[in-house]
Amino acid sequence: MLERKNIEFPLWRKKVDKSLFGYNGTTIPNWACDMWKLPETFADVSSKKDEGSIVKINFNSTLYDGWVTSAKKGRRSPAYRLWYDESLSLELKHTFLMSYMRSLETNLSSRKTTDIEKTIPFWEFLDIEYDSSKRLFKFCAYYTQEPSFPELFKRLVQSSAIQRIDDEIANKGEARIHKQDWMLRSALPLQQGAKNVIYTLIDTRNKLIYIGEAVDLVKRLSANYASIPHWDYFRYDVLPDVFAPHRVTLERMIIRDLAALLPNKKHDNNICISEYILANTKIDS
Repeated sequence: MLERKNIEFPLWRKKVDKSLFGYNGTTIPNWACDMWKLPETFADVSSKKDEGSIVKINFNSTLYDGWVTSAKKGRRSPAYRLWYDESLSLELKHTFLMSYMRSLETNLSSRKTTDIEKTIPFWEFLDIEYDSSKRLFKFCAYYTQEPSFPELFKRLVQSSAIQRIDDEIANKGEARIHKQDWMLRSALPLQQGAKNVIYTLIDTRNKLIYIGEAVDLVKRLSANYASIPHWDYFRYDVLPDVFAPHRVTLERMIIRDLAALLPNKKHDNNICISEYILANTKIDS
């Protein structure tokens, strides 16, 4: 592999492992802290709430928010950690797909990281530079492992099933709604595992929109819809399990809200904000 020629600042070439994906941050090794002279700037910064922790991170020509903190309690020398926002974490999962999937496998199994790296042997690397004058970290994917099924893996990273597994591993116990972007109808088979959802269907040719709820998204949308048979796009939100008893109530509320804004078969006293027509026929008064 050819060495990069555009390195501008002192470099840490980090082997990509599960530490990169957990908790939206990574611990910085002591030698890199010294190389970047982080103690001079961040020695007394212990919280992301401290304005002194704020940095920027450049990855693929996009700037992301970041923070550097120092943890001293119970340590012979402070531990420095670089934090980044959720959007960058998602981009890293997309870029290092194979390492991310392997990290999920590690956390779901009883095997240690070293064991699974022997079982599934490959390595990916992230180059990290730091421009102290601008408080700017530069991320660059130095080496990535090509996934066996690249398009499938890319879509899986965004899927609600993977997001829920990620939450489970990270012990995110609070009620979280996993929201999905618009997808073509052809993407429906890839949504296996999407349970307890509220979904939206769009027919872009006939200007129709439909709201529904389902225990199992794929099973529900595989059926024919008389109200909107030619839908071509869909999106959905996965509700937390505690909302399951209230799923239908939430669906009815959303339908009624849209009925106040779109033409429909039941209500005339609406303020139309779009040429789309609400295709639902069961609309509360």
